[in-house]
Amino acid sequence: MSRPFRPSAGALAPALVVAVAVAGAQPATPVYPTTATVPHVDEYHGTKVPDPYRWLEDDTATAVRQWVTAQNAVTFGYLGAIPYRGALLQRLRELQDYPRVSAPARRAGWYVWTRNSGLQNQSVWMIRRGATGAERVLLDPNALDPAGTTRYGGFVPDKAGRHLAYSVSKAGSDWQELRVMDPVTGRDRDDRVRWVKVSGIAWWKDGFFYSRYPAPADTTKALSGRNEDHRVYYHRVGTPQSADVLVHADAANPQRFHTVRTTEDERWAILSISDRGKGADGNELWVRDLASADTAWKPLVRGFGDEASVLDGDGDALLVLTNRGAPNSRVVRIRPGSPDEATWTTVIAEAKEPLQGVAVAGRWLYPSYLRDVVTVIEQRERSGAKVRDLVLPGIGTAGMASATRDATDAFLTFTSFTEPPVTYRVILATGRLEPWFAPKLPFDASRFTTTRALATSRDGTRVPMFIVHRKDLRRDGTNPTLVYGYGGFNVPTLPGFSASRVAWLEQGGVYVSVNMRGGSEYGEAWHKGGMLANKQNVFDDFIAAGEQLIRDGWTSSAKLAMQGGSNGGLLVGAVMTQRPELFRVALPAVGVMDMLRFQKFTIGWNWIADYGTSDDPKGFEYLRAYSPLHNLRDGTAYPATLVTTADHDDRVVPAHSFKFAARLQAAHRGPNPVLIRIETQSGHGASSLAKGLETTADVYAFTMWNLGMTPRLPQAPTP
Repeated sequence: MSRPFRPSAGALAPALVVAVAVAGAQPATPVYPTTATVPHVDEYHGTKVPDPYRWLEDDTATAVRQWVTAQNAVTFGYLGAIPYRGALLQRLRELQDYPRVSAPARRAGWYVWTRNSGLQNQSVWMIRRGATGAERVLLDPNALDPAGTTRYGGFVPDKAGRHLAYSVSKAGSDWQELRVMDPVTGRDRDDRVRWVKVSGIAWWKDGFFYSRYPAPADTTKALSGRNEDHRVYYHRVGTPQSADVLVHADAANPQRFHTVRTTEDERWAILSISDRGKGADGNELWVRDLASADTAWKPLVRGFGDEASVLDGDGDALLVLTNRGAPNSRVVRIRPGSPDEATWTTVIAEAKEPLQGVAVAGRWLYPSYLRDVVTVIEQRERSGAKVRDLVLPGIGTAGMASATRDATDAFLTFTSFTEPPVTYRVILATGRLEPWFAPKLPFDASRFTTTRALATSRDGTRVPMFIVHRKDLRRDGTNPTLVYGYGGFNVPTLPGFSASRVAWLEQGGVYVSVNMRGGSEYGEAWHKGGMLANKQNVFDDFIAAGEQLIRDGWTSSAKLAMQGGSNGGLLVGAVMTQRPELFRVALPAVGVMDMLRFQKFTIGWNWIADYGTSDDPKGFEYLRAYSPLHNLRDGTAYPATLVTTADHDDRVVPAHSFKFAARLQAAHRGPNPVLIRIETQSGHGASSLAKGLETTADVYAFTMWNLGMTPRLPQAPTP
């Protein structure tokens, strides 16, 4: 994302560094656009709830587009007046300008991976034949789309290595188009498979299984309309999509996901079905023996109360990772011919630490555990017998990729808050790790360190957090501190590296990552402690972390900022309505802000399992109690707030942020700016490095300005 920083790493070059002056042009108190209201009222179980900004949900309406233009004019006017905004963007580019390489994926003798020279909007896909073959560019997205907003992914070879299927998405949308390439020539075939979402690419013979929705009746509503009737098809290479064979559909349950994968030997096709729209937090597994003429799907794991996924075939049996009867998860062997639970054989028993996943490589299994939010990886025989613990490079987050049965090595990536991702080659026979790629940073990451701490939540639960800071930082209560959280959907918030974060740390900022309930840091019990009617625990955990940071002398309320995206955006929105005085700055990104209507858009119904739904009387009561949109109060002084969203976000539609920002501007009293920044041609995440970098610069500039920071930055070049 950045340009080279030529002076020696670790210290800014004195000749280039200035304390950016705050005199002269500065942001003025914003004058917000007038947002019209409508007399719309919904009734929920006898309770009437006004929704005066309902019109902002129509993302294609001219009035909404005009509103977006007016809001962006105010926001970018404010941001443009921050005197160090340009220098901060330049510094971010410098920090990001270093080569990055992903761990290779391997199948049918092909090695496929990505490489980014530093500032490329999209990483380039590379390929080679075998471990020592000549590497070459498979596909360069930057050459195909100069705007840099088209993403390519997947790149799954068939078993024979003759075809390579991959996905294409544009402008940050979750909609994908599948294509097929000849890996030898790099040329595309004519295959085009559209309206794909929530899908894998599962090869079998001369085609693949995939999942998609019917084409929208009104394509102008493709980014906001509800997605229903998810189906599985089989596409034969070289044929039009109209000839694809429907292999599974369930019209009676339109809000289910249906995805298929095949085992490495292509003996078994595994159909996973989830029913989160009805509040089920697990999935069923069905199986089809592809060696048989019988095309019927047969049950393997029934019921939607638990999670299950097939790791690999094991002769006439399947290895399955599940949390059924084991909240911290276990691995079992199931025979499709007799799948009753009484016949399951335990391969890896449940441990006290949550089992996050299992890689399969060669003749071994590699279970990955979280021990106090730090990765531990074991090596086991397929029988379950333990061989050894892998010796990881340090305390951090590691991820190991699966490999084929004939593999003698596999790849593992390790990272931490202060170490960039390094890829290691794992020698399977010995468990030894050999460095394969280590990036050379344009700065000295050893200047920073990580401290661990605990906060006590309202109900007495101890909540861990990681505190990242400069080694020479003094704990005197004056440090600008940015607190990040997510807390939901069984997703852990793990130690991870960010070059952009260095721009915050080197200015004396403290970065804090909070491991609240709702994630999987301590297993399913930790998840359930922050979902449905327990969601308030997540907000209490985050508030407790902020209060603990103040008590421990890291910072003060005047120097405290909070940040989160998606479910984390909901977190920030809820906390700023419940404790507006605790944080000086709030940064909710692509947040779920209207908890009474989230299920009405795209795949929002998929979140009912974690949130509940306003269609249920009890769900309505607890959702309304914390819904950010519905808990803003007139005449309240809220933190300086920068809401961020994007026009192509078809996961958490921008209407959430639009309505929240409009209501916030109407309710807020006080000098703090409350703004919304709406990116174009981008989605739930930044569609290109350039857009992501620009957003980060604006978020940091807004935060630094409103925390009273005077950063020392390289002088930005004049136009």
